[in-house]
Amino acid sequence: MKKNIKPALFGGSQIRRHWDDKKELWYFSVVDVVGVLTNQPDHKRAQSYWTTLKNRLKQEGSEVVTKCDQLKMMASDGKDYLTDAANTEVMLRLVQSIPSPNAEPFKLWLAKVGYERLEETADPEITINRALKTYLQKGYSPAWINLRLKSIEIRKDLTDEWTNRGMKEGLEFAILTDEITKAWTDMSTREYKSLKGLKKENLRDNMSNLELVLNMLAETATTKISEKREPKDLEENKAVAREGGSVAGNARREIEGKTGEKVITGKNAKMLGLRNSKSKLK
Repeated sequence: MKKNIKPALFGGSQIRRHWDDKKELWYFSVVDVVGVLTNQPDHKRAQSYWTTLKNRLKQEGSEVVTKCDQLKMMASDGKDYLTDAANTEVMLRLVQSIPSPNAEPFKLWLAKVGYERLEETADPEITINRALKTYLQKGYSPAWINLRLKSIEIRKDLTDEWTNRGMKEGLEFAILTDEITKAWTDMSTREYKSLKGLKKENLRDNMSNLELVLNMLAETATTKISEKREPKDLEENKAVAREGGSVAGNARREIEGKTGEKVITGKNAKMLGLRNSKSKLK
């Protein structure tokens, strides 16, 4: 867990936060968020409000409080103290329990996200169109976007194959993805993200065209090999993932040998110029 990360600004106020490298999650100080949402700049009064709310939630049988973590965060005196912290998902659920006009933007956002998710479930094409619009708004070029959307299709084929082989979404998918990444990049997924200076950002959104193409090759090869081998458990699926990734790994090394240049780059989307700096996300 990394400490002393610069507090996030929210409504002009600072909210202390921690980045968990292992879980790849942000954790925010509950008291700080409560203070902002209740217009209470005094830390002790915000703490008192949170204590009362926490007791009420416990009495109502809510599991939200139990999902908060005790993490050390720096106080105004420069010392670290244990304080209640919550990840983004838990924090948004807590916000719903605070009767404050300041919480309304969060509640509206949650409702919008929930509605969009229902739309996408009914019609997957909406997901693709929304992704296309988002990438355009972020300033990515149409050529790169087409490649990225194809990579999403290829990834979906792979995860469908893993599901057919009894693999579970979440930890097992992450383990298999890591095997593929290590086989073609000689790095773990976390090391690859670290090389590009990423935290929560999507790794594929920060790949060059060539990186993206090789990643697609690795995932396509893994899917095809799995369909032929029909692996029965996690270990067999890991072996297939390594074989699929090695196909792209061999291609990477051959390209590097022919060009004398490294394929894997530490540059992220901004540094690669994938985004138009004049573009504004609306």
